[in-house]
Amino acid sequence: MRADISQMKTEIEQSIELLRRRLDWEPSEHRLAELNALAEDPSFWDDPQKAQTLMQERSRLESAFESIGKLQSDLSDNVELAELAEMDDDDEMLEAAAQALVKVQEKAAEAELEALLSGEADANDCFVEIHPGAGGTEAQDWAEMVLRMYSRWANSRNMKVEVIEHEDGDGAGIKSATIKVKGHNAFGWLKTESGVHRLVRISPYDSSARRHTSFASVWVYPQIDDSIEIEINESDCRVDTYRASGAGGQHVNKTDSAVRITHEPTGIVVQCQNDRSQHKNRAQAWDMLRARLYEKELQEREAAAQAEADNKAEIGWGHQIRSYVLQPYQMVKDLRTGVETSDTSGVLDGKLDPFMAAALSARVNAGEEN
Repeated sequence: MRADISQMKTEIEQSIELLRRRLDWEPSEHRLAELNALAEDPSFWDDPQKAQTLMQERSRLESAFESIGKLQSDLSDNVELAELAEMDDDDEMLEAAAQALVKVQEKAAEAELEALLSGEADANDCFVEIHPGAGGTEAQDWAEMVLRMYSRWANSRNMKVEVIEHEDGDGAGIKSATIKVKGHNAFGWLKTESGVHRLVRISPYDSSARRHTSFASVWVYPQIDDSIEIEINESDCRVDTYRASGAGGQHVNKTDSAVRITHEPTGIVVQCQNDRSQHKNRAQAWDMLRARLYEKELQEREAAAQAEADNKAEIGWGHQIRSYVLQPYQMVKDLRTGVETSDTSGVLDGKLDPFMAAALSARVNAGEEN
């Protein structure tokens, strides 16, 4: 028992030191003091949008400092309790101290994950685009399963999901879909999910019950606020309107309310059909285009991020980031980190945190090594 407590103490101390390093402790203290001083200025709220952004930054820093401080105090209190238990030879108290340290260790692990989400857009809402690969109904059905998986994941974290664009498949599944995930650190968690996802199963659409391999691509990019300037030359863009399909009532199929914008220099295409108003859909599409162009800039700056060309490559063999095998055995494996599980139904129902955490850690560690 005493050896276990000593080991936990060492591991928690290492976690706290890692958190301090990732927070960049002293510069962050100076920045928090600066933000507190700004918040006391009577003219602070003259620009509400800027003030709100600064208040969010202050809140994130305060939360990080409080989290580390709580870990330090909980560690100290329970180590002292364990030492008293040893002096009094009180096994019951020693057991209580050990159980408390297990909880502190779990909180430290959670804090480490949150600390990974320190990118400039990690706290933002994000868009998730899903497209099936070649394979007709089977691939389109898999794309819809992926859409459901991310929607379930978001709901499990109390995030909101808004359908931006949805095109039904031929008989089943989807030809494409874009959702907006709204919640704290939505982009930070989902950003490593961009890539190709591979499914192996006995196809329910094959009368011979043969095993099929299907692919679906996922593309994640953040919603950006007005403080981030992205210049778009409208002459470089082609704007098309069309009749929306899918949910939306009778009106959505009677007017050209859906909007598609193609940014010709980059080939980026965005589309929106979630509102009955073409004007609102057009505004949303322009916001999505700005977000896509911003994500492109982020990828060019971050050495650990995949280049856009890789993510937009052919949806098939050689480009997948994760395999979901339902036949002849049950296994989901991330091909970048090696994380795997036999709980395939749980993963498809939104239990993605272990995969996301490992991918985030690998990306951050690669950045620290470079």
